[in-house]
Amino acid sequence: MTSLPIPSELSDAMPPAIIPTGMADPTEKEQFLLQAFSSFAEAAHSLERSYGRLQGEVMRLSKELDESNSGLVRSLEENRRMRQHLDRVLEGLPCGVLVVAEGGNISDLNPEGRRLLGIDGSGSAEAGWKSIPSFSSLRRELRELLERARGEGGEAERKICDGSGRTLWLAARCAAVPESAPGASVFILRDVSERKRLEEAQGQLKREQALAEMSTVLAHEVRNPLASLELFAGLLAETQLSAECQQWVEHIQVGLRTLAATVNNVLQIHGPLSSLQSAQRGSVELGPLLDWARDFFAPLARRSRVQMILRNRLAGAVLAADRHGLEQVLSNVVLNALHAMPGGGLIELAGHATGHTDRHTDEHTDERTDALGREVSISIADTGPGIRPEHLKAVFDAGFSTRSGSPGLGLAVCRRIVEQHGGTIEATSRPGAGAVFTLTLPLVQTARGSEAAE
Repeated sequence: MTSLPIPSELSDAMPPAIIPTGMADPTEKEQFLLQAFSSFAEAAHSLERSYGRLQGEVMRLSKELDESNSGLVRSLEENRRMRQHLDRVLEGLPCGVLVVAEGGNISDLNPEGRRLLGIDGSGSAEAGWKSIPSFSSLRRELRELLERARGEGGEAERKICDGSGRTLWLAARCAAVPESAPGASVFILRDVSERKRLEEAQGQLKREQALAEMSTVLAHEVRNPLASLELFAGLLAETQLSAECQQWVEHIQVGLRTLAATVNNVLQIHGPLSSLQSAQRGSVELGPLLDWARDFFAPLARRSRVQMILRNRLAGAVLAADRHGLEQVLSNVVLNALHAMPGGGLIELAGHATGHTDRHTDEHTDERTDALGREVSISIADTGPGIRPEHLKAVFDAGFSTRSGSPGLGLAVCRRIVEQHGGTIEATSRPGAGAVFTLTLPLVQTARGSEAAE
């Protein structure tokens, strides 16, 4: 720092230097002043250097602060983008995520979690967070599930109601929480209803397989001796017996045929579907089949004081079918009609071909064939009490019956057999006016020559 001369006007205004006493020599005084001024100049120069260094330090710190602020802004922006990305990931997760803070408030809940917990997620995001309830306000069954998941450490499952009346199976697992958030809990929620349904279906399949095995045992242990008993009862009925003995034989035939129908129904409903599909099919003449049904149920009809009327217009109609299966269908429907009329009545068994009759000659064999239409219709009508309207849709369901002690399998077996033949079976009724069951079967074979019906 260069010392500058002090102007005279300033020097006149400056207070006189304090000169030590005893210093009368002007030369000594001048020397003292010069020394004092030199000390002052040195001190000012030192202060100027310190100020320069301080100013440089301030500039350095300002630069560092600017860089730190820029880094902080970039970090905040990165955190904001990361938060948005995590929010999108959280919203897109197929499982529910529930975050419970230390005080018991729910701090975060993604859309799938809202759906699983039955919490309304409508409104804006800000309003949505405020609408999230606390842990204590959740339904009791949900709280118990989450508490069990937190206490057991694994995944807990429970069947719950989602608030709209829909029942679902919910699985909950408590995830690990970082030390930076002590007291908080993070729950992972999954809808396992489909898995439970598959498990129930698998269990049902195993039970059905067990029933199928029991049905096979039943077939060997009951059907063979039962067939022998039916044969012997038929032989007894053909002998010259007294009226009383003939009545006893008819009672035996009724019981045996009812038992045979029950055994066959159990085998059909619980047996594997492939056994019915692979049943041996042949050419079945439907006209003689209806004649057989009339003769077969004649003893039961007489015992029940029921008149049977046959209107058979199926002479010559041939169907590729399992005769035993069709016999079982007719047996089940007729037996139901007999049970519905314990005080007597009337059963009309009728069959006819639908469609038109076409006659043409085969160009390869020159043989004339008469097609009896595309399908046949067989109806069984009774004069019983009829079927209530609310029961009509359920009569073909397995296990449904309005008769005490009945397993409710007969009509379900009928539908199964008829559908396997590509046909349909329908029930119509008016309460108090009886019921009519109609079988419709497609013809896949035509009668030839003298077998054709005119």
